[in-house]
Amino acid sequence: MSPALPDRIAWALARLEARADDTVLEIGCGNGRAIERLWPQLAGGHVTGIDRSAAAVATAGRRVAPGLVAGRVTLQQVALAELAVPAACFDRAFAVDVNVFWQQPTVELAVLARVLVPGGRLWLVFEPPAAAQLEPIAHACGARLGEAGFAAIAVVRHPRLPIVGVAARAPAGAVHSKLAAKIASRR
Repeated sequence: MSPALPDRIAWALARLEARADDTVLEIGCGNGRAIERLWPQLAGGHVTGIDRSAAAVATAGRRVAPGLVAGRVTLQQVALAELAVPAACFDRAFAVDVNVFWQQPTVELAVLARVLVPGGRLWLVFEPPAAAQLEPIAHACGARLGEAGFAAIAVVRHPRLPIVGVAARAPAGAVHSKLAAKIASRR
């Protein structure tokens, strides 16, 4: 039995509101704790975890081996900017403590705009070392998401802990097509 799930991961999964038939992308899956909890809930769905670290993906693979064997989990060692999957293949995507989203995530957000279904949900959760960083991180994420064409951007604070989440919907229609073309031209 795994030790208790860290609060930030438990909250991220609860707020993700994944449905049983969703296809879900976890960006920066680390040791696989979130996927271990999520994949059994996706009875007709699938979860893909990506991480730049080979060691993290190997650890996650051991942790979620039953999901891999069942064909309901896929793991890839890849940076989000290099993710090569079909367009509109994920209903939801989430990340916990992945710093690129409050820095300069231009390519990463274009990739997410391409791989999420139009209107698909993106959920970014952060537990910074200092509570004073919550607002600046949330503000930066929201601004970057808006610049990338994401909609329905909302900042949500954990009710008790110094954790913040930023939710958004993937671009739809013409905006989605324009961003997908932009990404395709960079490859």
